[in-house]
Amino acid sequence: MSNDTQEAMSGASDLAAAQRLREIHKRIRDELRKIIVGQDEVIEQLLISLFAGGHCILEGVPGLAKTLLISSLARCLSLSFSRIQFTPDLMPSDVTGTEVIAEDKSTGQRAFRFLKGPVFANIVLADEINRTPPKTQAAMLEAMQERQVTVGGVRHELSPPFFVLATQNPIEQEGTYPLPEAQQDRFMFKVRVGYPTYEEEAEIAMKTTAEYDTTVVSVATAAEILDLQRVVRRVPAAPPVVKHALDLVRGTRPEEPNAPDFVKRNVTWGAGPRAVQFLILGAKARAILRGNPYVSTEDIRAVAGPVMRHRLVMNFAAQAEGYTPDRLVDDMLAHVKPHAGGLLADDRVNKTINA
Repeated sequence: MSNDTQEAMSGASDLAAAQRLREIHKRIRDELRKIIVGQDEVIEQLLISLFAGGHCILEGVPGLAKTLLISSLARCLSLSFSRIQFTPDLMPSDVTGTEVIAEDKSTGQRAFRFLKGPVFANIVLADEINRTPPKTQAAMLEAMQERQVTVGGVRHELSPPFFVLATQNPIEQEGTYPLPEAQQDRFMFKVRVGYPTYEEEAEIAMKTTAEYDTTVVSVATAAEILDLQRVVRRVPAAPPVVKHALDLVRGTRPEEPNAPDFVKRNVTWGAGPRAVQFLILGAKARAILRGNPYVSTEDIRAVAGPVMRHRLVMNFAAQAEGYTPDRLVDDMLAHVKPHAGGLLADDRVNKTINA
């Protein structure tokens, strides 16, 4: 079989997989809308993170259905689900699991046996993750980054796909432990969950105070999710698009020579290399979900907020003036313009367009 034939078969397979991804995306949104009123942008960002294989933080005040959204998503996907309610007395072993002494009744011999903790699930809801001490928060780090936990010197692999979807309340500081920057950097997106509109809140009140169907139908399996994640990674991103992502991220670092004045004036630490990686991955997922066969700078710019807002450390003067990371991202998007031309210089993009 020639290389051209193999490439043609691979391209046809990817197109079919992309169509399947869009179908699953639409069905998940339809199922979630049975239960969740409004929050379309939140759902969209959550699904982009899911198909790109990243973890996600949902931040919002109580009562905005953050927990309900995540548990409903798990039911839509035929994935194992566990919820960890983070509290000040939660221990690392309550997350990862622990070794216990088990006795073999036939021989009378005793041996250590590992009991898996709630982190051994496909979707882990870390509810109010900022309410537990750093020691327990750190127990999630290896699981999130390495997809494994180590207990008693023994590594235990986590079954793919694996997502940590965390929630936190931004308005209460008493009894909370803000996530360290190093741990926040492991989350692909930080999604702001805002108040519903007047009409949406009226619909919520009507639905939740009467009988209504809360069942959702499973639309995808674990194996399908893994296949679709691989398809997302094969979406081509031309060098000018990658350069635009680099310009946005590197421009947030005050020590960079080309950093704008508003960055040097307000930022202590800018976004790191993971921001570039997640910008491109998120843009790939967004492009394919919208039916586009390649990444555009519009896709990069659309995911810049959720990717970068939790990776920027503002200085004291900026905080005193109310200059937020979201405002900085908006200023960067206005300052950094997309590179003109060059998109079709990438052979993969050309082949995709002409397929």
